[in-house]
Amino acid sequence: MTGYGAAFDWARRHVEAGSLPSAVLGIATADGVVALDAFGATNRRTAQVEDPYWLFSITKVLTGLTAARAIERGLLTTETPLSAALPAFGAGRDDVVRLRHLASHTSGIREPTLDPAEGLRAALLAPGRDFAAGTASRYSTVAFDGIAELVRHTTGRTWDADVTEWAAALGATGLTLDPAVEPHTVVDAERLGLDMRGFASHRNPGAGMIGTAGDLLALGSALLRIGRGEPGGIVQPSTLAMMRRPLTTDLPRLEPYPVERGQDWGFTWNLRTRAPGLIDRDVFGHGGWAGTEFWVHPSVGLAYVLLTNQAERPGVYQDELDNAVVSGV
Repeated sequence: MTGYGAAFDWARRHVEAGSLPSAVLGIATADGVVALDAFGATNRRTAQVEDPYWLFSITKVLTGLTAARAIERGLLTTETPLSAALPAFGAGRDDVVRLRHLASHTSGIREPTLDPAEGLRAALLAPGRDFAAGTASRYSTVAFDGIAELVRHTTGRTWDADVTEWAAALGATGLTLDPAVEPHTVVDAERLGLDMRGFASHRNPGAGMIGTAGDLLALGSALLRIGRGEPGGIVQPSTLAMMRRPLTTDLPRLEPYPVERGQDWGFTWNLRTRAPGLIDRDVFGHGGWAGTEFWVHPSVGLAYVLLTNQAERPGVYQDELDNAVVSGV
């Protein structure tokens, strides 16, 4: 772990202080994993580097890559309307919600809880809207059920089946929707009102995946290799460039991601191109509700993963970790 000591000290310090119950931190280059360690425990279960965790919204970029692969095959475009797959969607709306709106949090679909009693599809099809598509940006998880349906409608395959296939080709064989793999418990989920059993039953394409640090580091390495002329990439270089193209730069951005946070949304990627606290802003990735983080720094040539399991994390600032990782190169 030579060079990355400050990053691993950051994880260790937060676990020892009780700010995080457990943490798995890993760093990779295009050639593979260069540093990986685990800290702490969940209900006396000592964290190991190969342990699965709930990824929550890191799932969004997995679904996004699957949709991008369908675009490459000529089965979708970013302009495909959601109504092409779900004719019942948009009743009473005078706008058109397209794939790019779903993928950039600009669809205006009203957001339910993570565990909607009526189910994801009913929440997606509920009448009304938050705002007209493309006029503002508010973070949405339910919109990814629309992306998943567009993928299923045009490819004949479910989004998670496609993720499983292309991820396995990278060596990321642990990505799953099945809680039988026993991911670390999210220690404050029950207190915060999230029924994890009900949540898992939705198989949510915006939040439901479980995986290991090794799975995401394999993905990070593969993303860093795109453009090096090696065969078997997840998507083509031009497709990744499309996914990293900002789609919300000139739009009002509403809570919980107001403009002050210094980021834009691309095609499912969070682009922290204006984050005031970062040393290196050439970064794309995503975080998750329980503290999970997955970020790729192309110009620095690394990707890193933090897996943890606590939704409320006072005093834990991801920018500190990002800077420590980047400075360790």
